[in-house]
Amino acid sequence: MVRRGAADPAQTRAAVAAVSAWLRDESVGAPARTELAAAVRSTARSLAASAPGHSVEVRVPPFVAVQCIEGPRHTRGTPPNVVETDPRTWLLLATGLLDFEAAANSGAISASGSRAAEVAHWLPIVRLGTD
Repeated sequence: MVRRGAADPAQTRAAVAAVSAWLRDESVGAPARTELAAAVRSTARSLAASAPGHSVEVRVPPFVAVQCIEGPRHTRGTPPNVVETDPRTWLLLATGLLDFEAAANSGAISASGSRAAEVAHWLPIVRLGTD
């Protein structure tokens, strides 16, 4: 049994597949909130499992915040290294449909702190590619 918060690769792929049409074409309409939440949470938790640590916090409100990447642990207040974005942008990053640097340059994500950009090294999590 997978513990709460753990990343199950099969569940992550299935959750992303459920929202993949919307990621490729926003005009198809947004997925159900439960589908969107499952895709966001599972990909973020997969990131945390792949890059364990506590030096960068990735926030995708209102669904999830995870700490990742080895380094100094943060325990109180706002962490020194934060990546924050909306659910669709996160999933575009997590699937390789959007480049981290391009998202940062366009303002689609907020990446603060000297180590925030290290998240890019761990992306994509589930590659959809382009058709």
